Amino acid sequence: MEAAATQATTDGTRRERGGRSARREQRAHAGQGPGRPYITRNIPTYDILSDENLARIEATADRILAEIGIEFRDDPAALDHWRRAGARVDGVRVTFEPGLLRELLKTAPSSFTQHARNPDKTVRIGGDAVVFAPSYGSPFVMDLDQGRRYGTIEDFRNFIKLGQASPWLHHSGGTICEPVDLPVNKRHLDMVYSHIRYSDRPFMGSVTAEERAEDSIAMCRLLFGAPFVEDNCVILGNLNVNSPLVWDGTMTRVLRAYARANQGTVIVPFILGGAMGPVTNAGAIAQSLAETMAGCALAQLERPGAPVIFGNFLSSMSLRSGSPTFGTPEPAIGSMVVGQLARRLGLPLRCSGNFTTSKLPDAQAMTESTMSMLAAIHCGANFILHSAGFLDGLLSMSYEKFVMDTDLCGALHRYLDGVVIDDNQLALDAFREVGPGSHFFGCQHTMANYQTAFWDSETADNDPFEKWEAAGADDTATRANRLWKTRLAEFEAPPLDAGVDEALRDFIARKDAAMEDAWY
Repeated sequence: MEAAATQATTDGTRRERGGRSARREQRAHAGQGPGRPYITRNIPTYDILSDENLARIEATADRILAEIGIEFRDDPAALDHWRRAGARVDGVRVTFEPGLLRELLKTAPSSFTQHARNPDKTVRIGGDAVVFAPSYGSPFVMDLDQGRRYGTIEDFRNFIKLGQASPWLHHSGGTICEPVDLPVNKRHLDMVYSHIRYSDRPFMGSVTAEERAEDSIAMCRLLFGAPFVEDNCVILGNLNVNSPLVWDGTMTRVLRAYARANQGTVIVPFILGGAMGPVTNAGAIAQSLAETMAGCALAQLERPGAPVIFGNFLSSMSLRSGSPTFGTPEPAIGSMVVGQLARRLGLPLRCSGNFTTSKLPDAQAMTESTMSMLAAIHCGANFILHSAGFLDGLLSMSYEKFVMDTDLCGALHRYLDGVVIDDNQLALDAFREVGPGSHFFGCQHTMANYQTAFWDSETADNDPFEKWEAAGADDTATRANRLWKTRLAEFEAPPLDAGVDEALRDFIARKDAAMEDAWY
């Protein structure tokens, strides 16, 4: 299998390795219907700012970088990288001349492949590809039966199974919920193993410590083989900036661990307007650009050509209470601008998701989620984390919301397919058959196309009121509750080579025996 990163050409531009085979792979993944490994966008992005205004934001980010700088704490190796690259280092504060980071980013791939253990589930990240992944990082889980509680490894595995069972997700995700019943220093082993065991899609690894990132990569070497991992991306790490304008050593050490292994990093400022960034959209976007470019460039200093994803997590807050708010219009429209900036840099984009501050899988949850998710679709996001399950301002992972969100993801598959124009779609023969004043319900064209003509929701009720009432008058969350239980009951794990499984279990057992449990 070919590596699918990009490399710099002699004139400084970037081209994609893979050539004809990469184009053939993309065409093969462009079909309609459920179960495709990723979506190929057939609608344009929505660009809202002029080149002049984009340039003003970029100039502001350059001034932030040059005049204020970014602190890189507790990682002397990162500071050494910056000195050698020509940045000014004063203690832990680093400042950058305009253009330095953009020059460093020329080695970053404009798109890349993340391989799955099942080659048919391998995804493309960048260009016109769109990948949906579950929500990430919640300490609590929720369902209609037991309410809100701390997450466990059983919940973690359940959400992997629900994701694997859905044809509308493409990626197994990472820390779908935090399994607090396992020791902090060991839980990453069970989490990575669970992704491997219960899903055959791509997945993410640990980012809580450098050695845990290295364990995640080591397990991938057992799964894929060390030579393959050296040349191909098989795992992602999701790294958050400690906004404003701080990269802490835990994150940069993990970032560099993934990069030197040629594995992907998602570089994500987490900016709550009015707390970790200004309340004004343009200022927060400029800050986000500065912080993200610095992280992506550091990955290139560690290993030129290492895959990176330009991440974005703009959010608002209630200025009356200080609480974060999600799914609001300002971050949504801000995502459009971030998409334009990422394309100007030539980097894959992670943006938005099914965000909500609602505490229940209700109308507020889906209103806010749809606002945020459509922003991700229209801004050109390639990797959409938090596509399913996000509730309670990311504090809770909801079983019912997971099912409701994957249903929305199904609708978005069809939305992103756009409008196909061909003889069948134009339906001239159907007009000839039906003629004026009749109906199309039983004509040959309808009969030939009815199975694929319209997307069919799994959670919506489209029956007449009387039939819905007689069946129990259930709402969407109640129907979703039944669906997730059915899917878990019927779940069958994808086959995993017995030798690989044994090697992974042995690795985990040896790591577990080598250290005492730590709960902090």
